[in-house]
Amino acid sequence: MEYNRIKIVRSVLVIAITAFMANIPISNLRFLSDLATTIIDASAGIANSISEYKQYDVFPPHESPEEFDFVIVGASPSGSVIANRLSEISEWNVLLLEAGGVPSLLTEIPAAVAALDRSVYNWKTEAERQKGFCSGCLHNRRLNFGHGKGLGGGSIINYMICTRGNKMDYDNWEVMGNPGWSYQDLLPYFLKMEDANVAVNDSEYRAKGGPLGVSDVYFTTKLGDVFMEAAQQAGYPYVDYNGRQQMGVSRIQGTLRNGLRSDAENSYLRSVRHRKNLKIRTEAHVTKILMTDSKEAYGVEYSKDGRMYTVLAKKEVILSAGGLNSPQILMLSGIGPRSQLQEFDIPVIEDLAVGTIMYDHLTFLGAAFLINQPVGLQVLDYALDPQTYVDFMLHRRGPITSFALEVIAFLKTNLTEQNYPAWPDIELLLVPGHLSTDFGIFFKQIFNIDDEIYNSYWKPITGKPVFTVLPVLLQPLSKGNVRLRSKNPFDTGKYTENYFSDPENLDIKRMIAGIREIQRIASQPALKKFEPRLVTTPFPGCNRFTFDSDAYWECAIRAIPASIYHQQSTCRMGPRTNKEAVVDARLRVHGIRNLRVADISIFPRPTSGHTVCPAYAIGEKAADLIKEDWKAASTEDNLDDPY
Repeated sequence: MEYNRIKIVRSVLVIAITAFMANIPISNLRFLSDLATTIIDASAGIANSISEYKQYDVFPPHESPEEFDFVIVGASPSGSVIANRLSEISEWNVLLLEAGGVPSLLTEIPAAVAALDRSVYNWKTEAERQKGFCSGCLHNRRLNFGHGKGLGGGSIINYMICTRGNKMDYDNWEVMGNPGWSYQDLLPYFLKMEDANVAVNDSEYRAKGGPLGVSDVYFTTKLGDVFMEAAQQAGYPYVDYNGRQQMGVSRIQGTLRNGLRSDAENSYLRSVRHRKNLKIRTEAHVTKILMTDSKEAYGVEYSKDGRMYTVLAKKEVILSAGGLNSPQILMLSGIGPRSQLQEFDIPVIEDLAVGTIMYDHLTFLGAAFLINQPVGLQVLDYALDPQTYVDFMLHRRGPITSFALEVIAFLKTNLTEQNYPAWPDIELLLVPGHLSTDFGIFFKQIFNIDDEIYNSYWKPITGKPVFTVLPVLLQPLSKGNVRLRSKNPFDTGKYTENYFSDPENLDIKRMIAGIREIQRIASQPALKKFEPRLVTTPFPGCNRFTFDSDAYWECAIRAIPASIYHQQSTCRMGPRTNKEAVVDARLRVHGIRNLRVADISIFPRPTSGHTVCPAYAIGEKAADLIKEDWKAASTEDNLDDPY
C-alpha cells in the first residue's frame, strides 16, 4: 500500500516536470491539474477494494424502511465524532449517512492537498456574484466556495491547520445565552480529542492519546525559521497558540500523525467501523427530514444509486452536514424563514432564521515579496530528488509531508474593541512560495484567478524566490447568507457572501492593517539580508491608485480575495428569544422534537482561527449532551422524550 501511494504521487510529479522541462507553455498546463484530479477521482473509486478502507457501506439499504435509534446526517468532523461516541452505547443502533464516498490513499498525503480541491471529495460550489468584488475571478466573477464531500467531510481536503480559537470566542458564546459553552466548558473536549505532538507546548492545555493527531508541521524551510525570528523581533512571542495564550507566532500545528493527514475518517470512524450497532452508508444524499404533524422528527429520506429510501429514527435525527448543507436540508424539510420557504411552495413547519446569517474567514492572495535567495519551497528540486521519496516512504518526513504553509501569527489591530487585548482579529499565514510556485497547475484553479491578473502579476515571478503572507480576517462584521436555489434537493444552495459590506468598512480596514503588519515584520533584521521587497506590479484595475496606498490595497483585496472555506453560523445557537437562533444550547432545533444540529453551522459568532478542531469539539460535546439527555430519560422511564 505504501508503494502504491508514493507511485501515484511520483507519477503526477514526473509528468509535471517533464512538461515543464519540455517548455510547454504555462497556459497549457491546465491538463496536469485535470490529470491529477482524474487520478484522485479514480483512486476514490477503488478505495473500498483496499483492505484498510473496507467495511464501509457493506449493509445495503432495505426496500422497507429501516429503523435505528439515531440517524446522523453527514460524516463531517462533528458527525464522525458523534457516530463514534454514540455507538459506544452497545444497546443503541446508529446509522451514519454520507453523501460522498470513502477517502482514498491520496487524501492522507499532505502534499496532495492542492490536487484535492477540484476532486470528487469537494462539492465544488461557488458563491453568487457580488458587485465590486472578485473582479480578478474567473467564472463570472464568482468565488470558489467548496466544502468537503466524503467520510470525514472537510477534514479530508482542508489544509490541516488546527487552531482551537480564542478563550474569548467561547466565553462570548456563553454571554450570548448559551450556558455550557464557555472556554472552560469546551477545554475538556479539546483535550479528549487530541493526541498532541507539539515541541513547544503548555502541557496543562494539551493531551496525549486522543483519536486525532495534532503535530507541528513535519517539514519546514529556512524561510520559515527566518520569518519566525523576524516576527519575534517585531514583538510576537513564540507561543503554543492552542495553549495558554493565542497571540504570538508559532510553527503551524496541523492535524497530522506520523507525517500523514489525521482526519475524521481515519481518526474516528476507521477503528469502529466493525461495531455491530453502527452502520455507515456512503453515497447517500439526504433530501428531507421527516416530521409528524406535531413537529417531531422521525426519520429521513435519502437517495442512493438513483433510488429513494426512507430510514426511521426512534430517538433522534442529528444533522451534521456542515455550514452550507445543514441549512439547506432544514429548509427543504420546512424549517427556515417563512418567506424563503413560501417562495418555493415548501410547507412551513417552523419559521426559523435558518441560513439568514453566514460568516466566513476571508484572505488576500497578493502580499508577495521577492527575496534574493531561494530559501523557500523549491518544488522542482524536491520532485527531482530521489531522496524526497525515500524520506517519505521510510521515515514519513520531507517535502511530501508539507502542505505549503509553515508559520502562523495572531494579532489585534487598533480597529477592534480594545477591552480584550488578547482577542485577535487578524491571522497571518506564511507561504514560503507564491501562487505560481506550482507553475499554474493547481493554485490558479483553486483560487479561480483569471488569466489577465495571473499573467500580469504571478507569471513574471514564476521560478523566482518569493514568499507570501496571507492575512486572514478572523472576526468579520459583514454577514452573508444561504438560501435555496430551488426546491430540488440536488441543486446547490445559493450562497451570498456580502464580504466587506459592513457600514463602517472596518473589515477592509482590518485587512489593510494586516498587510501593514506583514510589511513591518518583513522589515525586521532577520529578514533584511534577504532584501524582501513587495512585488510592485499593480493588479489590473488598481493601477489608477498609488501603489502601496490604502486605496490601492483596498482595490487589490476586493479584486483577488479567497475564502478559506470556513462557512459557519448558518444555524446559530441561542435562546428561543433570540430571533436569529436556530438551535438551543443543547443543539436542539427550536420548536422541533428529536432533531439536533451539530456542526460549525451552530457557531453564534466565528472562532478566531480555523474551524476543523472546533468542529471536532462540537461533536464531542454534542455526543455527551445526547447521552446525558437519553440516559436521564431512561432513568425516568421516559425513553422517548428527553425534550
